[in-house]
Amino acid sequence: MTAMPQAAPASNTPELTVSELSAALKRTVEDRFGYVRVRGEISNYRGPHSSGHAYFCLKDQGARLDAVVWKTTLQRLKTKPEEGLEIIATGRVTTFPGKSSYQIVIDAIEPAGIGALMALLDERRRRLAAEGLFDAGRKRPIPYLPAVIGVVTSPTGAVIRDIVHRIRDRFPRRVIVWPVRVQGESSAAEVAAAIRGFNVLHAGFPRPDVLIVARGGGSLEDLLGFSDELVVRATAEGVIPLISAIGHETDTTLIDHAADLRAPTPTGAAEKCVPVRAELMEALGNAGTRLAATSRRHVERQRNDLRALARALPTAESTIAAPRQRLDAATRGLEHCVGRAIDSRRLRIGKAAHLLARHSPQAEFAAARGRLDGAAKRLAGAYAAALRFAAQRNANDRARLVSLKQRLSARTQSGLDLNRERIVVLQTRLVRAQKGCDERRRDRLISLAQLLGTLGYRSVLARGFALVRDVNGRPLRRVSELEPGDRMSLQFADGYMPAVAGEAPGRLRPTPRRAARPPAASQESLF
Repeated sequence: MTAMPQAAPASNTPELTVSELSAALKRTVEDRFGYVRVRGEISNYRGPHSSGHAYFCLKDQGARLDAVVWKTTLQRLKTKPEEGLEIIATGRVTTFPGKSSYQIVIDAIEPAGIGALMALLDERRRRLAAEGLFDAGRKRPIPYLPAVIGVVTSPTGAVIRDIVHRIRDRFPRRVIVWPVRVQGESSAAEVAAAIRGFNVLHAGFPRPDVLIVARGGGSLEDLLGFSDELVVRATAEGVIPLISAIGHETDTTLIDHAADLRAPTPTGAAEKCVPVRAELMEALGNAGTRLAATSRRHVERQRNDLRALARALPTAESTIAAPRQRLDAATRGLEHCVGRAIDSRRLRIGKAAHLLARHSPQAEFAAARGRLDGAAKRLAGAYAAALRFAAQRNANDRARLVSLKQRLSARTQSGLDLNRERIVVLQTRLVRAQKGCDERRRDRLISLAQLLGTLGYRSVLARGFALVRDVNGRPLRRVSELEPGDRMSLQFADGYMPAVAGEAPGRLRPTPRRAARPPAASQESLF
């Protein structure tokens, strides 16, 4: 017999749901600890979540603590979370019932000592240097004498007064100040915005030729805004040369590496921007004095050289004496040559005139007229003799023609009678022979027509067959005589139809195509 299970002993402990127990634990933890400061290393940080919140862990050698930073808190944090950074986090310890775990909600973050902050800056410096933002090849030269100088600094500190005073003492230039906060959470964003703002000024506003980003001395935490990545990238992207003057000579920030020139102090930046006007004017005066003295010495040296060359040159009379004699000799020789040339030309012209006189147009015309008159006389005598000879020959021909006509008339009449009789006989025989020939041919034609109707291809066409011809009208009897694409015509019993040869599936070509035979004399004679 099976024993029945015994009932559990009754207990006075109240029953709690999981949610009630989690809420009680949450209240206990929050009431016990409240705000705490925890030191640890950031681990498992992958950047802000899509919601804007940040989730990571704080760990040391023996434990790990989940941490969360809400979106609004993350935006105002001076030190942003970075993987591997050792920090001191201030916040509230609470629980997360969904995972039965506890966590810290961080409200503030600060580096865990100067060593951690230096490590953070060193890692950021190496990363930005790897991108080429600190390369010396991209740095621009500072203009020697800028017309407008832009200054990014606090408008209320001593820095701007020192810069303006130093520029006014050395060489007065126009100074445009872009006021920013140089310390605090928003200082980096304001400095970066000022640098970018100066670089995008339009033509209607005076654009600076050089920029100065300046701040007085301070601790490493005070100067941290000028090592922010936003400020470094804005400095590297700008097109206006930039001078960094942050802190004292021993202070170093990341903007010093990206700037085109680093000044040890703000006053030193002003000195590097403009030269000393008095020194420049003195140097200009000295240069003018040296230039005038040099010009005078040069002119005097050139004048002495010219005088020496003038003394070395021969006189004009001695210079042109020999050429003058050569010119006279050449003139005499030219006159002699011209005289001989004129005589030679005159002799040749006389000979040509004598020759032209013998062959003048008037003499040639007179000789041609005499020859023409003699020919006309001879032509008139020959024409009269030819007329007489022609008249005599015509009379003789007329007499012979009359006699021949009489004889021909008699012979023709007798021949006509004889031919008329022969024609009548031949016509009778021709009609009889033609009739017999027509009858024989009619009988043969009827016989051939009957044979053609029996053996001809038209009777085959009438039975449903077709005759295939190529483009020349030649009948095609084999498939091998055609190639795909050849044009042909199909003759049926009631007419013709054009066609094109295609590629038949599985077609075999046992023999190559034979040469085309000449077309038959008639397309009808196929059998």
